[in-house]
Amino acid sequence: MEGIFPLLMAAVFWIATHNGFAGTDIRTRLAGKIGENGFRIVYAIISVIAIMMLARAWEGAVAMPVWTAPAWLRLILALIMLPAFLFFIAGFLRNPTAVGGEAVAGQQIRGIQRITRHPMLWSFALWALVHVIGNGDVASLIFFGTFAISAFLGMPSIDRKLAARSPGAAAKLRTETSILPFGAIMAGRNRLVLAEIGWLAPLLAVIGWAAMLHFHARLFGVPALLHF
Repeated sequence: MEGIFPLLMAAVFWIATHNGFAGTDIRTRLAGKIGENGFRIVYAIISVIAIMMLARAWEGAVAMPVWTAPAWLRLILALIMLPAFLFFIAGFLRNPTAVGGEAVAGQQIRGIQRITRHPMLWSFALWALVHVIGNGDVASLIFFGTFAISAFLGMPSIDRKLAARSPGAAAKLRTETSILPFGAIMAGRNRLVLAEIGWLAPLLAVIGWAAMLHFHARLFGVPALLHF
């Protein structure tokens, strides 16, 4: 279990700053004292420190295998990364300054937001879960699991902040969109319009996904796919 305790502490620090700090009234009070720009600077510094702590702790933790993902499962996980890329890029192109449902507040709900109002957080969640399952060791479970937990906690947190700031916009989002991908569409509260997503986001997603499969071993020392 060497190095696991520092990794756990770093994980707690990340979740506390991102979900227990930025997603609560503490943020509002602090931003009121130092200003919105001041808060963003402080939060950016804390975020950099938190991610550095996590990365360093993960590198120092001994990998203790819990399970080994077979080649066929790694293939499925690699395929799941394609919608993760699409959620990220389509969400970014829709509004590059937002991570979740706040992006469509006061705007017409179109494209990827018809599928989920938190496309970028879903991209992070899918990425994290794919790596938890694919790696199968304790250190990876904590490291990537931290990002998955943070993403899933962030979705209702963003909804709550929007509801407090703009109840009407929040009600519209809840009615016409869903946290769960395709939830509102399956419930008949929205419809899938692929033309609104366009061709650029899927093209960039495929290119990014293919490039990551090809360069994964070179960048991270581990191939994304194993030989059957």
